[in-house]
Amino acid sequence: MSFSGQLRESSTTVWDAAVGHRFVDELWTGKVDRAVLRHYLEQDLQFVDAFVALLGAAVANADRPVPRVRLARQLGLVAGPENDYFERSLGELDGSSTPVRAAPTVGFLELMDSARTDGYPEALAVLVVAEWLYLDWASRPGTALPDDAICREWIELHRGVEFEEWVAFLRAELDRVADGLDPQRRDRVAALFVRAVDLELAFFDAAYEV
Repeated sequence: MSFSGQLRESSTTVWDAAVGHRFVDELWTGKVDRAVLRHYLEQDLQFVDAFVALLGAAVANADRPVPRVRLARQLGLVAGPENDYFERSLGELDGSSTPVRAAPTVGFLELMDSARTDGYPEALAVLVVAEWLYLDWASRPGTALPDDAICREWIELHRGVEFEEWVAFLRAELDRVADGLDPQRRDRVAALFVRAVDLELAFFDAAYEV
C-alpha cells in the first residue's frame, strides 16, 4: 500500500466521521441552517491566505520542475474561483471576513504555518488531507446536487475530473518524496497528516457552535 494510503487507513475512523458528518449531509440536501453555513464559510475563509502561502511554499520547495509547475497552476485556482465564491456567498449570507476564529480554525492555521516552514514533504502531507478529504465528501455518486446555490457550488468546487487529478497528483507526490525520508522525518510527516484529519473533523463540529 502507498504511503498516503497507509496514512488514510490509519485515520479511517476520524476520516469517515468527517466525510459523513452531519454538516456534509445537510450540505448535500441544501438544508444547512443559514447561521451554521455562514459560520462555516466565515471560518473556512480564514484559511485562504494560509493555504495560498502553503501552496507557495510547496512551489518553492518542490524538488523537480514538473511538480513545481503543477503546484503553481493550482495557486491561480485558489486565488480565483474559490476566493470569488467566498465573496459572493458571504455577501448573500451577511457574513464577515474577519470573524472570531474558532479553536479548530486556529489549530489548522498553526498546522499550515508549521508545515509551510518545515519543508516540501510536510507541506504535501497537509495539502493531501485538505484536498483529498474534501474530494471524498464531495463525491457521492448517484446523489443529486442540492437546489440551494451556495451549497451546490461549494460541493462542485471540490469534485470533478480536474479536482480528482489534482488530488491524485498530491498523493503521488507525497508517496514519491516519502520514499526518501529518514524514519524520524517520515514519522513527522505522518503526524502532520493525522493532526490535519483530526482538525477537519473538529472544524465540521465547530460549524454548529453559533
